[in-house]
Amino acid sequence: MGKRTAIVIGATGFTGSFLVKQLCESEEYVSVSVIARNNISYKHPKLEVRIKDFETLEEKDLEIADDLFCCLGTTMKKARTKENFEKVDLIYPLQIASLAKKRGIHHILVISAAGSSKKSPFFYSRVKGQMEQQLIDLNLPKLSIFRPSLLTGGRKEFRLGERLAEGVFQLLNPLLFGFLKRFRSIEGNQLSYAMYHYAVYGNKNKVTIYKTLDILNAKPFIEEEEQPIAREELFNWDKRKDIFVEKEKIDN
Repeated sequence: MGKRTAIVIGATGFTGSFLVKQLCESEEYVSVSVIARNNISYKHPKLEVRIKDFETLEEKDLEIADDLFCCLGTTMKKARTKENFEKVDLIYPLQIASLAKKRGIHHILVISAAGSSKKSPFFYSRVKGQMEQQLIDLNLPKLSIFRPSLLTGGRKEFRLGERLAEGVFQLLNPLLFGFLKRFRSIEGNQLSYAMYHYAVYGNKNKVTIYKTLDILNAKPFIEEEEQPIAREELFNWDKRKDIFVEKEKIDN
């Protein structure tokens, strides 16, 4: 597998900050470029940070890369108006994806949300659904959409509703298994790992939507250790013929 390069948009956010560290510390990526409105505290030899306002972002501001990760997202509390919310969660991702396509970036990975639908009666879910559909309509070379359930893991800013929900899910998660596992909350670092994982090891489909179970099932690849030989088979020479070398080969 060839070495990869990545661009991360939204690196100062909850998931984006985990993702930048994951990519920089991975063996698969040799270069990680961050485009942000503010600098980030994390430092790494592979990392380059470009300070740029998304309002004035141009094609030339994007490095040629294998993967572009878009981790932009806000809340109505921070956005204050529906127009500002749509700008961050809909307009910016579409503009960035369009520029990336022109730049020749092969794979766009973006965070959406569980329950997203362009026909949803709920504003948040409807905007996320519109973003998904319009990204699909852009006919990108490859698009991966991540739909996590409630994200947990200690955000910088305090959100009362999410903090209460996080406490509830800490109690519920162990009870949600089998069919109910899809309703579990997801740690921010698990979502970032899933984005990295499916960027490197995902399928070749033009559009893929990764839901909660897919995100939770993304696990590190661990080489299988050689299993010890059972005592009852240790001296069973018929089963261990591979340890013998033919006399002719020794003589040669």
